[in-house]
Amino acid sequence: VQLQASGGGLVQPGGYLRLSCVASGFASLDYNAIGWFRQAPGKDREKVSCISISSSDARISYADSAKGRFTISRDNAKNTVYLQMNSLKSEDTAVYYCARTKAPWRYVRISSRYDYWGRGTLVTVSS
Repeated sequence: VQLQASGGGLVQPGGYLRLSCVASGFASLDYNAIGWFRQAPGKDREKVSCISISSSDARISYADSAKGRFTISRDNAKNTVYLQMNSLKSEDTAVYYCARTKAPWRYVRISSRYDYWGRGTLVTVSS
């Protein structure tokens, strides 16, 4: 079972990045959603966005800090979830992690309900 996050890097303020999270080793029926979280140095982990996996249920959520700038999407055929991040700010600098949860949608904002986590990819927004 593995979640592999990638796509991080150094970008200038106002720039963009697209993060990818590839899931392997478990079937799509084994979990309900994939979430993106981030953790900046000295700060608590923050949920950024989440997307349901069910093909009949396209629920999405965003943190207030991500609304209007970030877009989460999925490609179930590739077992991949993307996080398109536009208009990046210095405060977006963090290690970004993807994780899966089996929890019902009403619990997806709770990080402790996620059972598998990727290793993280570093996003640095700096001029």
